[in-house]
Amino acid sequence: MALIVHKYGGTSMGSTERIKNVAKRVAKWHDAGHQIVVVPSAMSGETNRLIALAKEIMPQPDPRELDMLASTGEQVSVALLSMALQSIGKQAVSYAGWQVPIKTDSAFTKARIQSIDDARVRKDLAEGKIVIITGFQGMDDAGNITTLGRGGSDTSAVAVAAALKAAECLIYTDVDGVYTTDPRVVSEARRLRTVTFEEMLELASLGSKVLQIRSVEFAGNYKVPTRVLSSLTDPLMPLEEEANSGTLISFEEDTHMEQAVISGIAFNRDEAKITVLGVPDKPGIAYQILGPVADANIEVDMIIQNQSVDGKTDFTFTVPRGEYVKAMDVLNKSVKEHIGAGSIVGDSKVSKVSVVGVGMRSHVGIASQMFRTLSEEGINIQMISTSEIKISVLIDEKYMELAVRALHKAFDLEKA
Repeated sequence: MALIVHKYGGTSMGSTERIKNVAKRVAKWHDAGHQIVVVPSAMSGETNRLIALAKEIMPQPDPRELDMLASTGEQVSVALLSMALQSIGKQAVSYAGWQVPIKTDSAFTKARIQSIDDARVRKDLAEGKIVIITGFQGMDDAGNITTLGRGGSDTSAVAVAAALKAAECLIYTDVDGVYTTDPRVVSEARRLRTVTFEEMLELASLGSKVLQIRSVEFAGNYKVPTRVLSSLTDPLMPLEEEANSGTLISFEEDTHMEQAVISGIAFNRDEAKITVLGVPDKPGIAYQILGPVADANIEVDMIIQNQSVDGKTDFTFTVPRGEYVKAMDVLNKSVKEHIGAGSIVGDSKVSKVSVVGVGMRSHVGIASQMFRTLSEEGINIQMISTSEIKISVLIDEKYMELAVRALHKAFDLEKA
């Protein structure tokens, strides 16, 4: 008998009919002898509806009260799923995060999990019950309800699986796994049978929306085998077939080192580039530019500083497109005159494309193949950043889909 954690997203919980299907699927796993803990999201659209209500009352809602409100969506889901399981003869019990309890810090709307008390859950499991726990939420030391931020139910599920030392955490979603790239951009994109945690972490951070990045970090830190699979299949499909479907996120030492060099192509349309021209080339200048940007809570990604000419240099970096205007304003008001820069220019119509794969460690020539492919398509590279298992380039937004398709073909990702 294995202890398995199931996580279901908002689409899977989107109607009473779908909740009944989730109950059938969960019951099937329980009938096979497994101990089951379920972590569902709120019904699709519900969290957005609640936040919109709050903003009708107060344009900038108090974060504590916003968490109190937003957490109710998951409470509805767990109660309905528990009823659906009871209606088909299963013993089921639902808990809010504070009842477990799942302890977090006090950063309302973006709290981080600190500990989970598993005693109550283990007692219920030992009695043969299916336990359903709200995702996305917990409780701080003062007894306040907190939420974990967007996609927080993924993080809740993996954290619960880690605390219970579950055999596997199954993340049921509206896609059937992790693909070599977005199938909407490349029709030949192929579902990966396995992917390492390192690769998944890079893919999640680079724009792949399949899993929330904090959940991948949690899974990697606590060595929780995690599988992404579809909730839109027949809930009564054979258990063995379902248990081997989707994409298993595993540990590198468990996989064959002779796997594909590149696992996937990630991309992010949400990029903007800023260049500070004519910057004095002296110690501390990078901090003087980026310090005020960081103080404004703007995340910086790729950074390049050009070679100095006559004591002056150019400093270029990227920010999320939604923060572009704010970043330009900060630089013009707080940085330009202070450091004696020439001018500040920007481009909000750029995109980032990345190739990811642990095989890069043992294979040479990946960068040259990537650059040659883009050159043959007439795509100019504006910036480059690398890590041990990824290479990212910044290009003009209008060439992004062409670049993704060309690189997918160049690295034979359509082939198993």
